[in-house]
Amino acid sequence: MRGAQAEDAALRLLLAHGLKLVCRNYRCRGGELDLVMLDGQTLVVVEVRARSHAGFASALESIDRRKQDRLVHATQMFLAAHPAHAGRAVRFDVLGFGADGRANWVRAAFDAA
Repeated sequence: MRGAQAEDAALRLLLAHGLKLVCRNYRCRGGELDLVMLDGQTLVVVEVRARSHAGFASALESIDRRKQDRLVHATQMFLAAHPAHAGRAVRFDVLGFGADGRANWVRAAFDAA
């Protein structure tokens, strides 16, 4: 599964679970957010990962501290550009697809601290 295919599949899964799309592929200097969703009143930043081989690290393991920092920075930029969402709680999820195409959704995979 390729990146765009994984993002499409992730979006379908999240919508099926009642989340609402706010933004897709938000880009700013120093980072990108794959999917920004609403889960009730919570803003959910979703990093989508696809693995083509079983031997690679899991989706969650592939989000190291440096990547987390980039996601937090991009989220701060998103909130500055979209002040209507600035007062919301923020959650960082990782949605990974294994080599077999199965989804692994990790809610609150890390925090901004």
